[in-house]
Amino acid sequence: MLDRIRALYEGDSHAAHTFRYILLIFDLVTIGFVVVTSFFTHTPLIEAIDVVFGILILADFIVRLWIERQKSRYLTRLSTWADIVSVVSFLAPITGEGLGFLRVLRTLRLLHTYQTLARLRQDFGYFRKNEDIILSSMNLGVFLFIMTGLIYATQYGINPEIRNYVDALYFTVTTLTTTGFGDITLGGPWGRLLSVLVMIFGVTLFLRLLQVLFRPSKVRQECDVCGLVLHDADAVHCKHCGTVIHIETEGNV
Repeated sequence: MLDRIRALYEGDSHAAHTFRYILLIFDLVTIGFVVVTSFFTHTPLIEAIDVVFGILILADFIVRLWIERQKSRYLTRLSTWADIVSVVSFLAPITGEGLGFLRVLRTLRLLHTYQTLARLRQDFGYFRKNEDIILSSMNLGVFLFIMTGLIYATQYGINPEIRNYVDALYFTVTTLTTTGFGDITLGGPWGRLLSVLVMIFGVTLFLRLLQVLFRPSKVRQECDVCGLVLHDADAVHCKHCGTVIHIETEGNV
C-alpha cells in the first residue's frame, strides 16, 4: 500500500505523471476559487465547498507526510507550510469567522507547481525552449498572488477601497510597476509596510523578468561534443569542453 502511493507521488510511470498533473490542476482550481468567491458573500454553499477543499488538502498533506522518508525535513519545506495554511484557511469557518482571513493564503498552493517542472520539460517542447521566461513569469506570478492575498486579507473590511480580490491585485500591479495612480492606498503602519514590500521585492522580480525577456544572460545551444545546453549569449567556446559553438544571432547583441 505504502509503495503504491509513494509510486504515484514520486514515480516515473504514466499513472504517476497523470496523478501529479491532476494535483496541479486542483491547485489552480483552488486559486481560481478564492478569486471568484471574493466577489460574493460567503454563503453556506461556499463554506461547504471550503470544507471539501480543506479536507482534500488535509488528506494530501497527511499522505505526503506518511510517505516521506525524512519527516523532519519535510516539515521545514515552504510548500509544507503552504499546505498547513491552506488547510486552516479552508476549515476556518468551522472554528469561527475570526480566522476567515486565512482563506486567502491558500494561494500559496501555487508554489506546488515547481514540483512538476521536471516532467513539464519532458512533455512540452515549448516549455523546454522557453523555460527561463516561463520560470521568471511564474516567480512573478507567485509573488503577485501571495502579496495580493496578504493585501486582500489584511485590508478587506477595513479599507473601503479594497472591496474584492481584483482591487487588491490592481493595487499590487500599479505599485509593482511604479505607476501609482493613488486611487487606492493602504493605511496604517502595516499597510505601508506591505506597500514597501511590494515595491522592493516586486520591482526586483519584475526587472528580472524583463531581463530574461529582452536580454537573457544564457541562451540554449547544445554543444555537439559534451551536451552542455546553457551558454553565455556571446559565447564562442563551450565552457565545459572548449569546443567551438555556433550560436545563432541577429548580429546586434
